[in-house]
Amino acid sequence: MLVIPAIDLKDGRCVRLYQGDYARETVYGEDPVAQIRAFAREGAPKIHIVDLSGAREGRPVHLEIILSMVRAVEVPVEVGGGIRDLSTIERYLEAGVAQVILGTVACREPELVRRAAARFPGRILVSLDVRGERVAVSGWTRAEDLHYLELARTLEQAGVAGFIFTEIERDGTGKGVYTRRLERLLETVKVPVTLAGGVSTVEDIRCLKPLEGKGLSGVIVGRALYEGTLSLSEALKVAQS
Repeated sequence: MLVIPAIDLKDGRCVRLYQGDYARETVYGEDPVAQIRAFAREGAPKIHIVDLSGAREGRPVHLEIILSMVRAVEVPVEVGGGIRDLSTIERYLEAGVAQVILGTVACREPELVRRAAARFPGRILVSLDVRGERVAVSGWTRAEDLHYLELARTLEQAGVAGFIFTEIERDGTGKGVYTRRLERLLETVKVPVTLAGGVSTVEDIRCLKPLEGKGLSGVIVGRALYEGTLSLSEALKVAQS
């Protein structure tokens, strides 16, 4: 099971939001390149980057910064936020991004996801961001009348390489993990699933470890690493045991 540090970008800085609320941000760094290098030095097996400004505006906002970050490390990087067309997907992948993460467009244009997955096999992920059991889009600012399991079934058939599952009510709160909806997703799809949001201590990693055999491939951690309630080295040790 991978432990994947998260770097969220807003206004050129590394931030974390509370429950996806753009008005409730905490700034953790002014230098995204320095931050990704730090995570790489600590042994991160993969790094998760989200262009928060891009997610809300529907276009890449931090593309050049992200590409500078990717060039700065040898660790695989996955990128999401504001990716809404094939040309943007291609630009990121050709520049060295390992996988791109689709969110809003996956919900609204599943046929585009199908084309992207066929063109770039193994490199297209979908972010399932939920409030309750409904999918949220546009940087989590809008709710869709669509059940997350229904969307997951559709997109698995479209050929995606995996899902990143976030319960928005848990994200950035440090409240720990809640597994009921995650387990339902693992029972529904066969592709790997990564959990994002809620992991705050090494005990959360231990709690999730039994789900590895059911398809949980990793956890994405942000605030806990920045605030020191979880060390990456300890988390990796438990996850890989």
